[in-house]
Amino acid sequence: MKALIQRVRQARVDVAGETVGAIDQGLLAFVGVERGDDQARADKLLHRLLNYRVFSDEQDRMNRSLVDVAGGLLLVSQFTLAADTRSGLRPSFSSAAPPADGEALFDYLLMQARARHAPVASGRFGANMQVHLLNDGPVTFLLET
Repeated sequence: MKALIQRVRQARVDVAGETVGAIDQGLLAFVGVERGDDQARADKLLHRLLNYRVFSDEQDRMNRSLVDVAGGLLLVSQFTLAADTRSGLRPSFSSAAPPADGEALFDYLLMQARARHAPVASGRFGANMQVHLLNDGPVTFLLET
């Protein structure tokens, strides 16, 4: 699994003009599910999302996690993160999980996140989403399990 995370002051996801998920300060995580990913990898990714130290402490060093700052987590499924872009001029999605498998694992990640942290919001799997964010920093990292 991969997650492209961005530290945000606020973020929201709209589908067909309706806001389906929104947070204030926290992390926006675009999540890509690859073939062979399983619940153990989702659990590991969630642990990293909640505990990765990307928020500033009193000395302005990145020493605080999402849990430490009680920030929001916005999960957005994004199969394009699983693309193979090493050659050519068109991405290959052969390494992406099939849609049903990707949705099941994304739903598992979302359920586990909601059980362990609040607030947690999400986009809508497979939907055409418009993501609005105010990146804080900017601070962006690619997490892989």
